[in-house]
Parts: sequence; C-alpha cells; structure tokens
Amino acid sequence: MESEASDVRRWTTATVHPDMWADPGEDPRERDAVEGADERAALLEALRYFRLTLELKCEGLDAEQLARRSVPPSTMSLLGLIRHMAEDERHFRRLAGEDLPRIYRTADDREADWDGAVADPAVVEEARRRWKEEAAATDRFLAAAPDLGAPLPDGGRLRELLAMQVTEYARHCGHADLLRERVDGRVGQ
Repeated sequence: MESEASDVRRWTTATVHPDMWADPGEDPRERDAVEGADERAALLEALRYFRLTLELKCEGLDAEQLARRSVPPSTMSLLGLIRHMAEDERHFRRLAGEDLPRIYRTADDREADWDGAVADPAVVEEARRRWKEEAAATDRFLAAAPDLGAPLPDGGRLRELLAMQVTEYARHCGHADLLRERVDGRVGQ
C-alpha cells in the first residue's frame, strides 16, 4: 500500500547531528543533571522530559497534520496521542485513588481518544488544553504525596505507578517519532 507521505523528505534543524531533532545546545529538554537527585526528582525529571518530547513532536503542525494517521494500518495520530495522554494522566490519578470519570473513552467506544482525533482546529485546541490541565493536576497530586512508597488502593506503591507513567510516555514518544517523520519528514531523538 503506497502512503500519501511516501515522498516526504527527512529534515531537521540540527547541524551537529543531522539525525537529531535539534542540536544539543538548542534542545529545550536538556538540562544540567542535578547532583544527588533522589528517586522522586529523577522520576519527575523523566516525566517532564517525555511530556516535553511529545509536545515538541507536535509543534508546528496544523490540524490536518496532527490528525493524520500516517503509519497505516495503525489508527494512531499525533493528535490521538495528545488525547490519549490526557486520558492517561487522569488514569494515573484514578489508579492512585482519585474518583474521576474518563475524558474520551466510554464503555461503548474504548478507542474514542484515537477515533475523536479529527482534523478540526477546535478539537486540537481542546485536546492540548485538556492534556495540559491533566498533566498539571497530576503534578499537583504528586506534589501533595510526600512518600513514593505510599500504598495505593490496589496494593501497589506510588513509585511503581509513577515509573509506569514515565514508561507510558517514553513508549508513546517512540510512536510520535515515527508519526512525525511520516507527516513531514522531521526526524529526531
């Protein structure tokens, strides 16, 4: 099956490493390591890094490009990832004990975060706003949780849930790499 993106040329703004998103000195994700960072600081830094990575992968695209399912037969799109991660931020807090309804998914449509990712500027704006709100709510929840060893309702520990959230972002940032490259050829780390 020939994709409409088959003529896309790879490109980057990087000059030092032409297969990277940006030169190391220009990458907003990179910061000096904090010496002696504890477990909490390390996990929160990883979460910040991957959230920003997803944001960068979606930067500069219009509604059609964000909604494009550029890696068939997958139903994923960059806009779908934004919606999915908003849902996932809320899911994190639900697993940690907060009583919250789902944002997009329903019992009848478990894929609504992906299916509702349509090329409409209003949908894009709502998805970005919702994702930012949900991430901020997760940050507030984590700031109020003094102990990552605190037990969760399911018997797990908050540290395990936070590590799982970082893993979920990292996994989907890999998807975002492929989706973005197929949309407009932009490559990156």
